[in-house]
Amino acid sequence: MSTAATPGTLYQSPFRRHRTRVVVVGGVPIGGDHPIVVQSMTTPDTCRVDEVVEQIHRLEEAGCEMVRVTVPKPEDAAALTEIKRRIRIPLICDIHFDYRMALAALDHPIDKIRINPGNINGIDRFRQVVRKCKDRGIPMRIGVNAGSLEREFAMKYGYPCPPAMVDSAIRYIEIAESEGFHDIIVSLKSSDVQTVVEAYRLYAKQCDYPTHIGVTEAGKPPYAVIKSACGLAPLLLDGIGDTIRISLLGDPVPEIQAAYDILQATGRRVRKPELIACPTCGRLAIDLEKIIAELEKRLEGRKTPVKISVLGCVVNGPGEAREADIGIAAGDGKGMIYRNGEIVRRVLEHEMVDALMEEIEKWEREHPDRMPGARSSGKQRLPLV
Repeated sequence: MSTAATPGTLYQSPFRRHRTRVVVVGGVPIGGDHPIVVQSMTTPDTCRVDEVVEQIHRLEEAGCEMVRVTVPKPEDAAALTEIKRRIRIPLICDIHFDYRMALAALDHPIDKIRINPGNINGIDRFRQVVRKCKDRGIPMRIGVNAGSLEREFAMKYGYPCPPAMVDSAIRYIEIAESEGFHDIIVSLKSSDVQTVVEAYRLYAKQCDYPTHIGVTEAGKPPYAVIKSACGLAPLLLDGIGDTIRISLLGDPVPEIQAAYDILQATGRRVRKPELIACPTCGRLAIDLEKIIAELEKRLEGRKTPVKISVLGCVVNGPGEAREADIGIAAGDGKGMIYRNGEIVRRVLEHEMVDALMEEIEKWEREHPDRMPGARSSGKQRLPLV
């Protein structure tokens, strides 16, 4: 059994990342120090090619980096080549119950197979899939789910608890390794937040295969997004997680924004400016809502990984502004702009948005190594796009 390497520091971040091996899925590296990859899953029957492709194109536009389709019947497998031809991101096939659908899917130009060991119904069948994945050079996700855990492990522990889930994953990892197959990604999902957190933490103490993280069956937004954030933030802050999916009821496109927001809030992947604003209270001395609305509009579509703090009073404002890359502490219709903790100028309320935009543009010129697409200099505070 492979064991986790000693965690390392990423971009001099205060967080530490669980060191995992790298598995490449359709040209996209998963694990190691690579950015955490955002993925989703389609909702139409896979054999309805035009509908599936249309949805994938919307997911691609939203920033989805790999996509999963379900393959429960032969006509779904038959559609895979055409779907793959018409999309730009890696294509993953989700297999439940019938191992023959995995074997059929592997006859097409797919990029990964997801197998649920709890319902594949037999180790020999699992081995057949592993052998064909190995022959084709296709990675596999071993996707353990608390709701479909093998009876053996549920009976051993009394219920589908984290140790039972990890034992299941390890059994199938060891079977795959016995076949000489190591292109493995692992997930340990549950609809219960505490179970998710404990399962992944326990797994990370024992294995170094990269993880796909998510809270399954989270439900309907906005509660489902909050529930997912509660389950995934502790893991991300622990440095656990190499690819992520937010499971939401309905159209999957909003899953992408939710995933990126969670990654940004935990400092794991920064792909846009972060705005910090104080709540509206009796100390507020400027029209902060108007300023933030205008600033958001001006920043729309910008991918500058900069932290901007806009505070509307003199109580907490100066301290908070100093902590951001760029900040403003205001009161009585005027304010002071900070950059990197130092006061750089004083402005009136009507000048604030223009002045902040000027400082953001200066920041971009002074920090080219932190802009999207730049190679890491090793001195970045946060992982980028």
